[in-house]
Amino acid sequence: MEARAVSAERGNDLREPVPFESFFRAHYPTVVRIAHGVVGDVHAAQDVAQDVFIAAERRFSESGLPAHAAVWVRVAAVHTALNSVRGQRRRHLRQLRAGAAAAPASPEELVVERESRREVREALGRLPRRSATVLVLRHSGLSYAEVAEAMDVSAGQVGTMLRRAEAALRKEVEHATRS
Repeated sequence: MEARAVSAERGNDLREPVPFESFFRAHYPTVVRIAHGVVGDVHAAQDVAQDVFIAAERRFSESGLPAHAAVWVRVAAVHTALNSVRGQRRRHLRQLRAGAAAAPASPEELVVERESRREVREALGRLPRRSATVLVLRHSGLSYAEVAEAMDVSAGQVGTMLRRAEAALRKEVEHATRS
């Protein structure tokens, strides 16, 4: 009862969440899922989601949530997650140069699977941002129409962009495995 009185004094009603809070609750699971598809770790994906929603709140705090805010957070999730992967790759390279290599601590199948995922994430991080974005958005479950809206292209362009991005990703993975 006291919380409602305090809240009412501030002009907020506890029964009705503020618009950004509702927006956050509605889109947080999607942003985490998209980020997880890129970074491959649920905790890192949650960190990415936190960064995305902090940026969204700052960006939209004065003007209110525009119609494209949901698309904005999805694309921001991809970009932020890719930046995280690129940062991890740079840290890994610095550690290798310093001679700090982690010893495998899990069974062989898990190591091979993790290595494959890491190679794909690193290859994704080397792709141009537009190619990586289209791959992540589509493979995170968005339809062609949703990908088109998020990337501000026609739905007909999405298929071509995907095929080119997938081919580029395959080349990057093959190049990395040969090196």
